[in-house]
Order: sequence, then structure tokens, then C-alpha cells
Amino acid sequence: MHRFTQEDLILHLYKEISADQSALLNDALATDWALREKYEVIAAAVSDLEKLSLSPRKIAVDKILEYAAYAPKEQPTSV
Repeated sequence: MHRFTQEDLILHLYKEISADQSALLNDALATDWALREKYEVIAAAVSDLEKLSLSPRKIAVDKILEYAAYAPKEQPTSV
């Protein structure tokens, strides 16, 4: 029996493994409950991550834009 790693499970989740590997892993997931549980934990974590909406705070963006507006412009160097 093939021993699948956590990396194999992640690759399978993102559909980045070969069809042969995917078939083997699907068979293993159907019969190995411990492997199936690990896969479900990883899948739940990925789902939770996809729900996150991250963006910088407005004050951080304002500071960057303020700096960009008043920062000295670099002069092109002549060769």
C-alpha cells in the first residue's frame, strides 16, 4: 500500500497530481479512515482560508500614498 503524505493530500485537493496518483489516492481515501480524516481537516482549512478577505488598513494605504506624493523623485542616470 502506498503511503500518502500531507503534501500528496494538498496536491490532490488542488488537482495538481497525475490522474494515476489521483485514482490511487481516491482508493486510499475510501478505505483508510485516518487518511480521510487528515484530508478533511486540510480541506476544511483551505475552505476557511478562501473565505478570508484581507486588506491593509486605510491608514497604512494613506501613509504610503502620502509618502509617494511627496517623496523625492529619482533622477535617471545618464550613461
